Amino acid sequence: MDQPKSNGQPGTTPGLPPEVRRDGEPGWAGGLRKLYNSVVDEPLPDSFQDLLKKLDDTGDA
Repeated sequence: MDQPKSNGQPGTTPGLPPEVRRDGEPGWAGGLRKLYNSVVDEPLPDSFQDLLKKLDDTGDA
């Protein structure tokens, strides 16, 4: 089975330049961070709040 030729650097795809900023962070890292932060900042749905309250109440028994 033929393997694509590499440029000798591990973790690189032949023919595609790595998208790395000057600070060493990959180009996609900022978008991933924004997505993560938007999920973390979302309020917890009322149904989850109710479930957590029920679980807390049964744990004290």
